[in-house]
Amino acid sequence: MTRIDVGSVLRHSANLPYADLVTRPTGAAVRQCIERELEGLHRGDVALLDFSQIGMMDYSCADEVVAKLLLAYKHRDADLGYVVFHGITDAHLEAIEDVLHHHGLALVVHFADGAARLVGAVSDDERETWEHVRALGAAGAADVARAAGSEPEVIAELLGALHRRRLLRFDGESYSAPNVAHH
Repeated sequence: MTRIDVGSVLRHSANLPYADLVTRPTGAAVRQCIERELEGLHRGDVALLDFSQIGMMDYSCADEVVAKLLLAYKHRDADLGYVVFHGITDAHLEAIEDVLHHHGLALVVHFADGAARLVGAVSDDERETWEHVRALGAAGAADVARAAGSEPEVIAELLGALHRRRLLRFDGESYSAPNVAHH
């Protein structure tokens, strides 16, 4: 697992004494540093972007740091690495969700209170399927379909879509949430 302390990146990349992500140039500088760190991810690796030291995040920084980072990552092979956002608070969430919906993106978030969930542009069926996988730990399409009370073909399609969007890992037999606890 690769852990990136976004607060530390902010202090070093933008040479700022505070921990608020505000202004587009600041967000761009932080994103570029994070992108360099993510270049080293290998197949199946999970990168934990830790926002717990970030106070405020405005929309322009959410767009630069979250949306543009995910957009750049979107076109890589789905197995080459996963990004999990950690330490997200309600103060960050409004701006993050707004830019994710605007760009049709979603991400896995581990909140400061320990809860994990999908945020952004996902359907109710995708969210429910992801929750079943998370609850099961690691499961194949048939197990998830049984837990969801749905047809295996429908669930297999949803699982594949979630995997292509890097919201689920797939090891050739079972799906699991990209969770830092697995590392």
